[in-house]
Amino acid sequence: MTEAANWAGKTVGWLRAGRGAMFLLALLIGVGSGLGAVVFRYLIDFFTWLATGHDEFGQQGRVASAHLPWLGPAFFAVIPVIGGLIYGPLIYRYAREARGHGVPEVMIAVADNGGRIRPQVSVVKALASALCIGTGGSVGREGPIVQIGSALASSLGQRVKMPEDRLRILVACGAAGGIAATFNAPVTGVFFGVEIILREFSVDALFTVMLAAMIADITAIPFLGGKPFLSGFPPGIVLHHAQNYLLVAVLAVIAALIGLAFKSVLYATEDLCDRLWKGRPEWARPAVGGLALGLLLLAIPQMYGVGYPVMYKATAGQYALWFLVLLAFAKIAACSLTIGIGGSGGIFAPSLFIGVTSGMAFGDIAHHIFGPAAGDPALYAVVAMGAVFASAARAPLTSLASVVEMTGDFALTLPVMLAVAIASTISRAASYGTIYTTKLLRRGTDIDRTAPWRALSDLKVAQAMRPFRPSLPVPPGDGDDGVPARDWAIQDGPVVYRGDPQALFGTESLAQALRQLEVYGHDGLPVLSADGHQIQGWITAPGVLRAIARQITADQPDTAQAQLAADWDHADPDSLRRHPPTPLPGYQVAEITITPGSPAAERKLGDVTWPRASAPVSVQRGHQLRPPRPETILNPGDRVSLLTVASGGPPPRPPAEGRHAGPASEMNGNHA
Repeated sequence: MTEAANWAGKTVGWLRAGRGAMFLLALLIGVGSGLGAVVFRYLIDFFTWLATGHDEFGQQGRVASAHLPWLGPAFFAVIPVIGGLIYGPLIYRYAREARGHGVPEVMIAVADNGGRIRPQVSVVKALASALCIGTGGSVGREGPIVQIGSALASSLGQRVKMPEDRLRILVACGAAGGIAATFNAPVTGVFFGVEIILREFSVDALFTVMLAAMIADITAIPFLGGKPFLSGFPPGIVLHHAQNYLLVAVLAVIAALIGLAFKSVLYATEDLCDRLWKGRPEWARPAVGGLALGLLLLAIPQMYGVGYPVMYKATAGQYALWFLVLLAFAKIAACSLTIGIGGSGGIFAPSLFIGVTSGMAFGDIAHHIFGPAAGDPALYAVVAMGAVFASAARAPLTSLASVVEMTGDFALTLPVMLAVAIASTISRAASYGTIYTTKLLRRGTDIDRTAPWRALSDLKVAQAMRPFRPSLPVPPGDGDDGVPARDWAIQDGPVVYRGDPQALFGTESLAQALRQLEVYGHDGLPVLSADGHQIQGWITAPGVLRAIARQITADQPDTAQAQLAADWDHADPDSLRRHPPTPLPGYQVAEITITPGSPAAERKLGDVTWPRASAPVSVQRGHQLRPPRPETILNPGDRVSLLTVASGGPPPRPPAEGRHAGPASEMNGNHA
């Protein structure tokens, strides 16, 4: 048993730390999310058949259920109530985060909770969403499958106690695998997992997510088929004339506004439902609200369920222009109402439905005005399908990949690319949050502002530098202004080092600053004005870290006070030494100066015997702070910082008068 326990411990340790382990886990997650997508699709089909007696329902119009024919058309008004009576208590009792469209819950788990999702979410989400869609909920299945795949991946990662940075990647793998399998669209799954869920592009993350998406798609194909998911669209639709790109651009603007309207109506409806239901039991909300949804379904039966057959009929030209417009606005209302009353389902498929119907209407109008030169109206339906989702979710790569890959028509790449770019730009200019992040913003969580990678890309060097007042002039030309060189050796003592410093511009990002600091400026770099004529300040690595910390915590009410207490530029150092913000119990940092007669002088750092339970953490030589490499030969005058137990270290002391207070002292913090 001891050997088995040791073997299990080594295996878990390898899974937790090895790079190859991430690929193995990605394979397992791909298989799991692929099978999860298959089971979820079968669950939806089962509950739809159980309620209606049909595999697809709603596109036939106001027809009766094969299992409840005596209800007649009244079936549409009753069935959402019955479904709500089942999935409402299920969600309330076992996993309340399964309510709604699911993707924001995965996003917040990745951004703020280290990728941790409760294991039971996958089961509850699958059952609740399948029941909701099967009994008339006008929502999609992408949100549930993302939450199901992510919960499976998170459970596996938590089982082996993966570090948070890797657990987040695994959650993105689960989301990507679910999308890839359910839509037979692995590229779309990769972009969805990286662009929307992980919100970070790195080589390791991309490769791992790609592997999971590929395996998930391969796993699902034998069950769900290998054709493009939206292969029911008319084949061979192309843009025949270059001037028609103007029509695509106009449509992109309209689609962007529709996507923004979808987001606004969704949350306005949720607010209205919250006000009307305030103080009443949440488990009963889907059943009571289901009556309102049922009346809407009775009026427009095509809103029943996901609605892909209706999309196919629309692009085949089987609906009149006025009815296409009605379908688009009805889908916005039906999806918003389903989510508002506490239903469970996604918004990806509804956004595609809205885009197809509104784009088809635009194509019909263009065909009436310009004739055959405008092209097939179905072309504009496909273009609007991507533009509406790009506007609502502000995920241009996912939008582009989803349209091209799910239709299987790569001739649409250029017009869809133009429409997605325009829609994303308008959405960003007109609204801060997306249809996913707005749900989190309403809870007081801004994952865009708190994500460290956003801080690195959004913050500029000028926001992290120590300003020079006044600024220093930059000599014209090559720097030779005719003034004789200063005799440093005579006036200030011997010069031990001289070098040409690299410089940064104040408008560059902190990501660029960190790269430059690592290569050229361990003590810092000068910051130039935009015209390059003035040196505005000096930037150091600790200054970059403080700026990022300020950005990440900007939404906290006590940020300003905490900033002053933690910022070396403003705080009282003696006060900080008396009250360290996060002390390490039982330890001190001791700094030892190597004197000419010291036993450590002229010896390698790794050969020196330091006090028991001590570890060197840095070596400062002159104004340079160096890592404690064992091969470093210690010279007289070097200062070695040790992390040591409090009982064995020297008593704390303030820095010596005139001591260097540059980057080294900033990085060391307290000195003993």
